[in-house]
Amino acid sequence: MSNWIDVCAFDDIDEEDVIRVDRSERTLAIYRSPDDEVFATAGLCTHEAVHLADGLVMGDIIECPKHNGRFNYKTGEAKNAPACVHLKTYAAKVEGGRVYVCLD
Repeated sequence: MSNWIDVCAFDDIDEEDVIRVDRSERTLAIYRSPDDEVFATAGLCTHEAVHLADGLVMGDIIECPKHNGRFNYKTGEAKNAPACVHLKTYAAKVEGGRVYVCLD
């Protein structure tokens, strides 16, 4: 059984932006792409526990605000040092104007 949780309203996320959500004892980063898709990753940088929602979104990249490590938020792939461990990603969907993330 999938563990889908309601994390926010779709309209809470600006286009090409990220927000922080704390749910089920996890910090998540929820992204809205230019084509209105939603994506979810772990919300803390893998290099140091810095909130990615404080970082900069550029295309499909999130840049950590502390040391400028970059990740592809669609795949979780670490793109440059000092980030070398990929981000955990989660399935995300929009239903009825709400964003849901699967924590399985």
